[in-house]
Parts: sequence; structure tokens; C-alpha cells
Amino acid sequence: MAPRRGAPSASSIGGNTPTKSSRNSGAHRLLAAALIATTVLSTTTAPVNARLADRSRVVKARGSRRDNNNLAIEGAAYRGRQSGVLDDADATSASIESSTTTTPQLKAVDAAAPTNVFNEATTDRQLLRGTPTDNDYEDPTLFSRRLSSQLTGCCYTYQSYSAADMCSLYGEDCESGETPSHDSGDESCEQDGLSFIGISFSVNTASGNPYSYQLCDQFPMENIIDRNYDYVMSMDEDGWLVGGGYKSFDYSGKMPYIDSSHTELLRIGSLDASKGGTTISQVYAAMSSVAFAPFSVYPEYLKGGGGHHSGDGGGEVPSSDVTLIVSIVDTYDDDNSYSTYDTFLDNLFSAMYSVSSGACMDDHDTDPHVSMARGVKFKSSYHQQQYMYNANLEVAVWQAMYPKGTPIGSNGYASFPAGSRGNKQYVGYGNLYFFFDRANITKAFSPYRDLTDDESYYATLYTSSDVSSYYSSTTNIGFDYSGSGDGGDWEHNPYSWKATMAMHDMTDGWTLPPNCEQEGETFFGIPLSRKSDSNLQASSTFQTQFNFENIVDRNNTYIKSFGTNHGWLVGEQIGNGAGSIVDKDTAHIPIFYTGTTNPNMGGISLSNLIKVGKKIDFGTLYVKPAFVFIDDNGHIKLQFEMDPNSALAYLYDNLCKMLGIAWNYDTPYNKEGVYTNCAMHASGDRSKYGCGPEGSGVGGFCPQMTIAYSARFQSEEHAAAYLYKCNNYVDYWRSIYPSGVAVGTNSFCPSGGCLGLFLNRYDLFNVFKPGLGGSWVEYNGGAIQPTFLPA
Repeated sequence: MAPRRGAPSASSIGGNTPTKSSRNSGAHRLLAAALIATTVLSTTTAPVNARLADRSRVVKARGSRRDNNNLAIEGAAYRGRQSGVLDDADATSASIESSTTTTPQLKAVDAAAPTNVFNEATTDRQLLRGTPTDNDYEDPTLFSRRLSSQLTGCCYTYQSYSAADMCSLYGEDCESGETPSHDSGDESCEQDGLSFIGISFSVNTASGNPYSYQLCDQFPMENIIDRNYDYVMSMDEDGWLVGGGYKSFDYSGKMPYIDSSHTELLRIGSLDASKGGTTISQVYAAMSSVAFAPFSVYPEYLKGGGGHHSGDGGGEVPSSDVTLIVSIVDTYDDDNSYSTYDTFLDNLFSAMYSVSSGACMDDHDTDPHVSMARGVKFKSSYHQQQYMYNANLEVAVWQAMYPKGTPIGSNGYASFPAGSRGNKQYVGYGNLYFFFDRANITKAFSPYRDLTDDESYYATLYTSSDVSSYYSSTTNIGFDYSGSGDGGDWEHNPYSWKATMAMHDMTDGWTLPPNCEQEGETFFGIPLSRKSDSNLQASSTFQTQFNFENIVDRNNTYIKSFGTNHGWLVGEQIGNGAGSIVDKDTAHIPIFYTGTTNPNMGGISLSNLIKVGKKIDFGTLYVKPAFVFIDDNGHIKLQFEMDPNSALAYLYDNLCKMLGIAWNYDTPYNKEGVYTNCAMHASGDRSKYGCGPEGSGVGGFCPQMTIAYSARFQSEEHAAAYLYKCNNYVDYWRSIYPSGVAVGTNSFCPSGGCLGLFLNRYDLFNVFKPGLGGSWVEYNGGAIQPTFLPA
């Protein structure tokens, strides 16, 4: 086994190699010492615990990095002294003086360092992929002891580097702004948006979110989703958008949203009138002036296609969207050749124009469809075909039940918006709704007349009759649903999994490792969210060191829209013009994805994760921002420095050793004896294989915080200007935290540097203090997701 850092060599301990007689006499001396130690221990009445002192106090008075003997107590000089390279104060002083040269000289020295690192990476890569050597093994007890005694601070090597310099070192582009602008070409519309008028298919089910609306009694949407993962391997972080939503403690760790299934009839777009949008009051006024009869909806077919193809799956499993196609049934009044739906659309457009709707509103109706899931990866082409067949067989049953379509609605009560007390109203049938965003209905608009006898029969058929005969008599599919991703034969190969897949695009599905049957979004990470007056929900404040409001574009000076329903992940504003989901601040740095919490699907239970977390003796976790960039998927991210010698890096190494999957001759070990097949990190992975100039780029350690998904800028020039603005502020953070900072508040982790266990991006559940200082449950249960929206 390789000597532990700082351990003296054999020659420094005993000089020359001992002879046989000296070995024997040494053995007698060791035996006598052992007997004396036994006697002392037997007479000791109080237990004695020895551990290294907490050095966090050093950070509070960082005037000098030297002790009374003028020896370095932290940083590169300290590490050199520990390894025996520099043993005297003069040599250490020379080291520090050479590191405080001008910035250009420092760049010239360090620019060559990555070359050596990457030359050594060849050996590292072989160790990660091949048979480990004897020197790779380290006793878990010794490793844990070394882990808890890590230095305070981090990231000393590149202290003089700017954010732009760091961006270049990490191989990213922070200057050109070369990213899709998605400019619609309508100069009058300066901000795209997602608000719309539509029909809801939301259902409340036992397996879903208990706060989901029951607005659709006609289509049991839960029958066309694969909640049990019989066919689907993975999806994006939102999971199924239909069928009831998700509970907070779902095994999959999906976002705990209410059911948001719907079909758009008219895209209103932006709600910011100053950007070419239409205000909520204008929408309400226009809708209130339009009369409409209950519309009947006919289910056409379910299909796959589209998708994200983020590239983190190695290309062997395609990702696609799953969509239910529906149509509005044309009905005619008084022998009119113009259908009631076409008449409604004409009247609605006229009403919107009369209230001076903005240029961002669509000038045509939307093809009715229900988006069911995005970024879906099936286990194989066979599994995809089986899912499509079974789901479309259910649609065929619905067609048999509703040959002329059916009005959508419910014989229940609901509050609009969700969570508004004292505002419950009868839902009824045939309503249209205004959706501020996908998950927030703010107002219901009722039809001008009641249902006819035929409409009433079909609208209540599923809930008031025995429909088993429709299921037993429907044995084949009488419509064409081809084109649903049937692009040849393929099958997921779990052994194509790579350690770099831990750096995952959350708008796409995971590629799972061997013996893992269900995805999961649970992870260990560092919470960075904070309460803000601009946020809808009462976000908890977990740190006061970084104000991320300084790197977001609230007024859309640079950004036109987002490619997903999520806006700024550091918290969205009430009434944001883009109509993004109004989420609380979910800022965090994911460190280690543990996967599903379902042991029956290859995962590890939440209780066992907490047991392992309580046994990890780690040092105070310091983080240091490096730069803001746009990744290959168009997501805006804040990169933190990857320092393989920091406490955070050693924590990652330990998590891999304890909970990583068995991979390439390496197997995990922890004292609890609990393991998982679904972690997205290998047991043999180490921080030195991570990203940046000090990593070899073949592992999964790369501390980043996602600021926004799929940002669409006004132009490349706007993207470049945004990055320039952000990285100017990152330079400020780098100047005030040259050695990083251990985040926390006076009430949350007051000493800083805590580790969190997240159920998903939304819910921090458990917190662990450094140095086995204790843990506690931080979960804010009871909140409705999303909560009350005072639109």
C-alpha cells in the first residue's frame, strides 16, 4: 500500500535495514510495550477519544498562512512540506515567493502544468478501466481518518486567474456566445412565453401527487403511462406529466409536481406587455367576452418521436417524447357550415385583438395534443413497441367508449389557482382554463350552456357505469400509430455505461448501469438556495455567501426564452413574463447521484443512505466559483473549481468507495454493508479523474451549478454580453474568496461546509455536518408544489 501523505519513510524512522537479531530484540520490545499498554488501558476509567483539532478557526483569521515556526499551515506549500519536499522554513518561503509573481508569469508556469497532468492521465485512465494495482488499495479506516483531517480552504493553484482564464483552462467557451438564439424573427416580440388557454386532463390518483386536480373523469390517463418502469428506462427530471403527478418521496426522485396534463388551444405567450406580451387582465377580459359551447375531445393515437438527444447516452439509446394526439370534434349549430370550434377561435382572436393583445401571441390555433413525457429512453426497441402497443390499445378502448368524443370535466370541486382557500368552485364539464404556466391554472371559464343528454351520457360514462365490457371487447387497434420512434432494432447495453455520464443533462433520460431497473434523481450535494422576495415559494436560506441574483437576467435584456417549462433555477418571479414554472430557489451543487431509492429495482433505500451519510467523517467543504458558461446542451452553468486535494474531492472519493457501483474490478465497501446498482458513479472513480486542468476528464467529479436549462438568447452578441457580465461578477467572488468559502448561515450550518442529501432538485431532506458533527432532517414537507399563485 502506498504510504499515507505525510508519513515518514522507512529510512527516516530507523536508519539502516535491521538485522535478524535486531528484529528479534525489537519484537521483545514491542511485546513489552503491548503489555504495558494493556495494563494502562485496563486501569483507565474514562474513555479517551483523540482526533485532529478543527482548523476552521484558521479561516477566520487568515492574516498569515504560517505557524510560529514560520511553516506553512495550508496550501501548496503545506502539501509540499507534508510530502517531505520542503522541510525547512527557508525552502517554504522560497516556494511562496515564487508563487506570488506577477499574473502573466503565473499563467506561464501553470499553463504547462495541465500538460503534465494529462500525460499522467493515461495511467489514470488505465487504472479506471483496467485491473487495479496494489497501490490503489487503501484501508477504509485510514482513508476516513485522512478524509476528516483535510485542510481548510481549497483551490490555491489558480488564485490569480480570472474567470475568463479559468474558462479557457477547463476547455469551455465563455466569450463567443456561439449558441442557438432561437430568434422568432418577430421584432415586435422581445420575449417568448409559455402561457396559454387550453383544456386540462389532470387526474388525482393514489400513486400521484395528493394535490393534483381531478378535472378529467373521462380518460384514465394513468393507464397510458409506465410508472412501474416495465418498458421505460428513464426520462427527464419531470417524469410523466400526466397520470397524477409525483409524490415527494417517489422512488424515482422526479420533481414533485401536480399533474399538469393539458392541450393548448391558443398560445398567449409572454405576459410582459413591455416586451410585446399580453397581460393577464387582458386575457381575462377577452375570454369573459367570448361565449362557447362545451367542446368534445376525441382521442386519436399515442406516438413517440422528437426528443432531446443530449449525447450523454453514448448514442446507443435514442431519447424521444411521448405525446397523445387528440382532436376537437366539429359540431354544427342550426345547419351552420362553420363549426362551433372554428367560430369560437374567430371570436377569441377578435376579442384578444380588441384588448390590444401583444405581438407574442400566436396568430393561429395550436394542433391539439397532450405532452406526456420528454427525454424518454426505452430499454430496447422491443420495449418501446410493446409500450406503444399497450398504450394505443387503451386509446382504442377510449375510442370505443366515446365514438363521437366527449366533453372533458369532473363532478367535483377545485380552487383556482391551486392552494387558494375559500375559493372552491364546482368544476363541471366543458371548461376552458388559463394556464399561467404548465403547472398553474389561474382561472376557469365555463361554457354558456349545460350538456345535452348525449354529452352528459358520455361525460359521465366512465365514472357512473361498468366499462369492463369495452376493455374485454377491444382486442385490436384500428388506427395507424406508426412513426412512433420505430427506427430499427436496438437495445440498451448497460455495459456501455461510462463514469462521465454522472455529468448528466437533466432534460434527458439517464443511461443506466448494469442491474439497475429504475432511474433516480436522489443525490448528495451542497445546498446553495436562499430566500428571495422575487420568488413565489418560501425558499429556505442555506447560504449567504453568494447572491445569484447578480448572474440572472430577470428583465430579459439578453435572454428571449427558455427551451423548457423551467426558467431560472435559482428561483422564479411571480408573474414572470415567460410563463416559466414559478419554482422556489433550488440552487445546489450535485456531488454524487445515488439513483433510485427502491431496493427492489437495484437501488438503495433512503434510510440506508442516511445511515451511510452519518458515518462519513469529512472535512469542512469549501467551494470556489470559477466561471459561468453555456454547455453543449445550451444550459447555463456556474463551474466551481475542481481541486483534487480539497475536502470536497476527498469526500467524492469516499462516496465512490462506499456507494459507487461495482465496475472494472473495483467494488464498494461501507460498514453498513448496504450498496446500490443504480449510482451514477463507479466505485473506482476518483476526483483526480474529474474535469479541469487537474483532472484527466474520464471521471464523474465536476462541481457545477445549473442556473437555467436551454436558454435562448436574443442573438450570439447578447449571449456573449451575458457571459461577460456574469464572469465579471465571478471575478468579484474569486477576489473575496481566494481560498474558497464554506457556505452556510447563522441558523443553517453556522460553521459552514455541510453536505446535503436531496430527494430531487426540489427537496433537500437530510443535512450532515463536517467532522461527524451531527445530522438533521431539513425537509419542508406539507408545501404544495407549485403553491398558491396570486395571478
